[in-house]
Amino acid sequence: MPEPTAPAGADVTVAILGSWGYYGLLDDARSYPVDTPYGTPSDDVVIGTAHGRRVAYLTRSGRERTIPPHRINHRANIWALHHLGVRHILAATPAGAFDPAVGVGTVVVPDQLVDRTGRTDDTFHDDEDVRVTFAHPFSEPTRAAAIDALREQRWVVADGGVVVAIRGPRFSTAAESRWYAAQGWDLVSTTPYPEAVLARELGMGYASVALVTDHDVIDETPWPVSQERVQAELDAHTLRLRAALIRAAADLS
Repeated sequence: MPEPTAPAGADVTVAILGSWGYYGLLDDARSYPVDTPYGTPSDDVVIGTAHGRRVAYLTRSGRERTIPPHRINHRANIWALHHLGVRHILAATPAGAFDPAVGVGTVVVPDQLVDRTGRTDDTFHDDEDVRVTFAHPFSEPTRAAAIDALREQRWVVADGGVVVAIRGPRFSTAAESRWYAAQGWDLVSTTPYPEAVLARELGMGYASVALVTDHDVIDETPWPVSQERVQAELDAHTLRLRAALIRAAADLS
């Protein structure tokens, strides 16, 4: 596995990896295009200053939000962040909740993960016989920093839960959604895997910060999830959440 080395001037240890743009919130922002052994990342990595600290941001869906979940080059994205010196990732993601009591617009920072993506691009060790410890997929220090910062900014945050990662681009069937809920799992999303395991392989702390946008298709109430529904909730909460994550990233750095 190629070993990344940070270029001069990067000077950043914490990154936000998101599905929507954070541009304009960082002072003295500079774009860093990164060539990786795994292809091209979703976009340039933007590094700037927030609250007196250096913070990086990368949008996994591309600057124009043109990359669907199943086309994201996760290996290139994670390798690029590590190459620039990042050691902690706050990964924002929209998610469906199976429990109607978990309100839309709240945040869950899960502590467990189930992989149902079927992806095979989930390791940097293609040519090495390596076993990766992954019993606890999310970094506790990174999770704790995210939770503390978000609660300080008056977010309703659930500490812990199980997120099941699916490949996309389709949403779950009703039968799948009921089965996930019956297992005791809490959330469904398309991005925590393979991001979490790739970050683990590079020794990076990774925490998923899930914004609840819907209740999937449990009993199809109030209505089944749709792209329009998810987008409307993202539009309603993105400005506030991205400012909160910038604050959390600055605190963590």
